[in-house]
Amino acid sequence: MTDRFIIGKITGAHGVRGEVKVFPITDNVRHFKKLKKVALTDYDGNIREERNIKEVRFDRGNVLMTFEGVADRDKAEILKGSFISIDRSDASPIGKDEFYIADMIGLIVIDDERGELGIVNEVYETGANFIVSVKRKGKKDLQIPFLKDVCYDVDIEGKTMKVKLPEGLYEIYETKKK
Repeated sequence: MTDRFIIGKITGAHGVRGEVKVFPITDNVRHFKKLKKVALTDYDGNIREERNIKEVRFDRGNVLMTFEGVADRDKAEILKGSFISIDRSDASPIGKDEFYIADMIGLIVIDDERGELGIVNEVYETGANFIVSVKRKGKKDLQIPFLKDVCYDVDIEGKTMKVKLPEGLYEIYETKKK
């Protein structure tokens, strides 16, 4: 399990007073309002610096943030491309039988008919639903829709995900990786 979650990406400066525009990578954008401090990281999650939050507001699907010590557009523009991450302890609470998407990374994917398929290396949203990308040895990554009747048993503690692939999906990915 990961100790940090990436919840957004700074896409640029907003205005001239040091505000940054953040593209949210979370299903709960209102959670940004509760945060006091975040870490700015690179794509791999390496912390570049920590920042105290001065103000948060929302505008047309984006989160606008002001950090302490960032008072002009030039300083805000330097932060562009940084990811915003939080400690697990600062994440929104989840209920019983729920889990964080980030905790799916590294799960062993087991198909009812074919056995072990590979390891979850990414989970992303397409708009309609989430897709689980499964890394396989010597083959193309398998893209599986994260639907209840397909990914029917996610066991975070046991580090497994049981799936029943839709007919024909496996065959699409069965050519050798180029």
